[in-house]
Amino acid sequence: MNKKEKAKLIEKKLNEYFPHPKVFLSHKDPYTLLIAVLLSAQSTDATVNKVTPSLFKKASTPKKMISIGEKEIAKIIRPCGLYRKKAKAIVALSKKLLDKFDGKVPKDLKDLKTLPGIGHKSASVVVTQAFNKPAFPVDTHIHRLAKRWGLSNGKNVVQTEKDLKKVFAEKKWGKIHLQMIAFARKYCKAKAHKKEKCPICKRLG
Repeated sequence: MNKKEKAKLIEKKLNEYFPHPKVFLSHKDPYTLLIAVLLSAQSTDATVNKVTPSLFKKASTPKKMISIGEKEIAKIIRPCGLYRKKAKAIVALSKKLLDKFDGKVPKDLKDLKTLPGIGHKSASVVVTQAFNKPAFPVDTHIHRLAKRWGLSNGKNVVQTEKDLKKVFAEKKWGKIHLQMIAFARKYCKAKAHKKEKCPICKRLG
């Protein structure tokens, strides 16, 4: 099978196992998603989802987030790890939103990447999940699966993103991104992976 043929089979299987994938991070608008994505760096979605209700109860807008300050934010988000650095970034990000973007989260990938604490992957998540614009964020799960499934050489996430965008239709990127993560967590894990037990790996040969 070539990459396009593999992608077709993979998409079919992903639709069988996860036809309606849900966004993993709890949020109510683009700003709360942006903060949740920032917190998810080197942390699990489950941990972030335990922390954000308390945080957003106190502050769910840039103005309120600045008013409660770094120390209070750090105290709340401590379970997420790197909490001091993240608290600092949250305040700086919120200030920039007010100063440069009228307090609103920008819809443009390039603008999002100018915000403190927001890199390419994080910006891509916000673009696709908050604004339904085409993007294919590549995390460690997707990077692993793309290499394992022969869709990319796996040298780096930048190349993996390019390779995946070539074999999947643009309008489906956001959905497939979520499907691949969900599939990786349940069926195609990094450790103790058994090819013959994976519904996709065993079909790819």
